[in-house]
Amino acid sequence: MPRESDSAEDRALMRAVRRYLETVNMQALEETAEYRSPLGELLSEHLGTDAGACSVVDEQLPDHRLVDADLALEELRAASDGRLIGVTGGNQRDHIGLAELVSAQYVRIAPGPVDYVVRATGPTTTRRVVSFGVWLLRHEGRPLAVLQRAASPHTGRAQAALEVLGADPDAVSDFLDRVRELMIARSVLRGQVLSFVATEYGADAGATLLPRSAVAASDIVLAPGVLGSIVDHVVGIGEHRDALLAAGRHLKRGILLYGPPGTGKTLTVRHLLSQTEGTTAVLLTGASIRFISAAAEIARTFPPALVVLEDIDLVAMERHSSPQPLLFEVLDALDGLEGDADIAFVMTTNRVEVLERALADRPGRVDLAVELPRPAPAERRTLFERYALGLPFSRDALHAAADQAEGTTGSFAKELMRDAVLRAAVENRAPTDADLADALETLRDSRNALTRRLLGARTEPSPEDLDDGSSAGWTAYVP
Repeated sequence: MPRESDSAEDRALMRAVRRYLETVNMQALEETAEYRSPLGELLSEHLGTDAGACSVVDEQLPDHRLVDADLALEELRAASDGRLIGVTGGNQRDHIGLAELVSAQYVRIAPGPVDYVVRATGPTTTRRVVSFGVWLLRHEGRPLAVLQRAASPHTGRAQAALEVLGADPDAVSDFLDRVRELMIARSVLRGQVLSFVATEYGADAGATLLPRSAVAASDIVLAPGVLGSIVDHVVGIGEHRDALLAAGRHLKRGILLYGPPGTGKTLTVRHLLSQTEGTTAVLLTGASIRFISAAAEIARTFPPALVVLEDIDLVAMERHSSPQPLLFEVLDALDGLEGDADIAFVMTTNRVEVLERALADRPGRVDLAVELPRPAPAERRTLFERYALGLPFSRDALHAAADQAEGTTGSFAKELMRDAVLRAAVENRAPTDADLADALETLRDSRNALTRRLLGARTEPSPEDLDDGSSAGWTAYVP
């Protein structure tokens, strides 16, 4: 049997080992606290104090604002005769913050080459932007160090960031205020047309800058007065912003364009873009509408602004980042704007019934709804003439074809003209009125019912067809 003295000796030994381990751990912690990486030593020299004793303020940025941050920091660096350095450390540095870079022992963190990435500053222009580098500069005479890093979705970093290190907390706060001001004043996004896409990791891949459309009013065929009412609401309110604000009226507005496919909703949006040169515009279509919060933030930051949500019916009831449907996130974004914000929301839909109840239950978010129906006979004739421009078809043949194509849209007219030209090209001759008639007859055939539907044709008889029983109407050829 073990003696009682053996047990006491064991306990004493265990207490001694514990005290020893505690001492070793304490010494290791002290040594770690005192250690400064080569980068930490350089930052301490710049700051005039121990960099490891300074706190870090982390400013998160959407990655599409990284270019703006780069421009702002370059301006502040030049004003203070500062400099930019890179950081070594391989992939390990991507997983630690600036405070850890100052004292990291397990990997060599030292000054090195600056990492860059190329980002768009316009539809056809780019800028080399710092993706990982440290700015050493002064703000109002006080030294600061700023780590600029791009988003890295594949490593779990969804946003870009600025990490500011300084001995004076007030100086850091004032500096960040100045950076935000310059990011707005120097932004490459102001006045641009942009859209959003998602990465394979599900994160925001930033803004894609697009050329501004050039669509004249004469390029759009709608019933008289329709286009004018849309332009007056979207563009006219902005043009008279001063008078409206002086009268205590709000500027933000929402407009819904609805109607079947192919009736000109997208073309109307492109015309609005061409009429709003200098306005910041964000285009979101289908699944990209889930970036509505980012779009609303851009609109708030860079007014006057136009936010376009195309085909919103496709995702209206889907849920993304919250339990509520995406449509309600859109309406919340609209509702969250200040009344004096010169921002227009334009929504388009092929199925207004999907949205109507939700919009009616939350009145005021959309203050104008405009229907774009299938073209009436007069507009249909104009469309046929438009798409036949430069082709040797007679005016009478075009009007006859248009009259027989009741219930169709511009997409159908465009395809009809191509088919007629192709018939003649196969026989190596110029197209004739007979080719136009033959092409129309082929598309009217019952075997092409799905093709007609895909080209925007109505698939149900019109009231006129039902009343007179005529077989000449377009819908008589639908099975």
